[in-house]
Amino acid sequence: MKTVTLAHYYTTKEVQDMADHVGDSLDLAQRAKESNAGRIVFAGVRFMAETAKMLNPEAEVILPDWNSTCSLVEQTDVFDLWEWRADHPDHVHVMYINSSVGQKALADYIVTSRNAEPIVQKLLEKGQKVIFSPDRNMGNWLSRKLGVEIPSWSAVCEVHDQFDRQRLDESFAKYGGRIPYLIAHPESPMPILEEANYIGSTAGMLDWVDRKTLDDKDIFVATEFELVRMMRERRPDLKIWQVPVIADCRCNECPYMKLNSAAKVKAAIAGTGGTVINYLDPDMMARAKVPVERMMKFNETGKI
Repeated sequence: MKTVTLAHYYTTKEVQDMADHVGDSLDLAQRAKESNAGRIVFAGVRFMAETAKMLNPEAEVILPDWNSTCSLVEQTDVFDLWEWRADHPDHVHVMYINSSVGQKALADYIVTSRNAEPIVQKLLEKGQKVIFSPDRNMGNWLSRKLGVEIPSWSAVCEVHDQFDRQRLDESFAKYGGRIPYLIAHPESPMPILEEANYIGSTAGMLDWVDRKTLDDKDIFVATEFELVRMMRERRPDLKIWQVPVIADCRCNECPYMKLNSAAKVKAAIAGTGGTVINYLDPDMMARAKVPVERMMKFNETGKI
């Protein structure tokens, strides 16, 4: 059986070297949809593999480790989310792709960190009111960026939410008047985003670093460690640092992505390991696919 292996930027270098494609959530969703392989091994987290199955139902989609979930999913109870949406009947429900199939079935539009701003902007231009779930930090960023109140759900990414403004300021103070650059993922807390020179998706930040011309400023990055590692490999001429976290721990690494060990990915490719995504309710999957397809249509046409 033809197998294609997809890996997210937050997996380890060893796993990325085994993959046919490495990318962010949007890129990998598009790759899954367009794939003609009989088997898709998705080295990411569970919601990504579920999305791949929705977009390519004929393929056998395998998740190397069942426990590779996401804090945004785990912090969002579906029934509570349904009630929250019901409290905003005149709002369009925009949902971050970091959500389960059951959660996506409650959305009007799915977005990624790459296209959340333009999609919400388009909806606002049409006179729509918007609610946003599940990422609180991203929702707050959208509210601030677009200058409109957007009620947001309360979940956070347990990696990005750990980045600490006080410790960042202490790091910056060492540079005197020569303040370094700061680039950040919109899952980061608002005190971090307020200082950022650039805010964007994982792919957007990587592109920013790729295009950066050399000067005497260091670059601090607020995102998961593996992307920082990739930046350093691709641009060894730049001084690239990760934004410090609240505690002295390894919380700058996604524990769920790291469950995709090379051995588990290898077993999934061989068809001898991992979890086949065959448990999704067809009716729920059909409802969840609608807002995902709306996002895909926007990516192709720029229209909603």
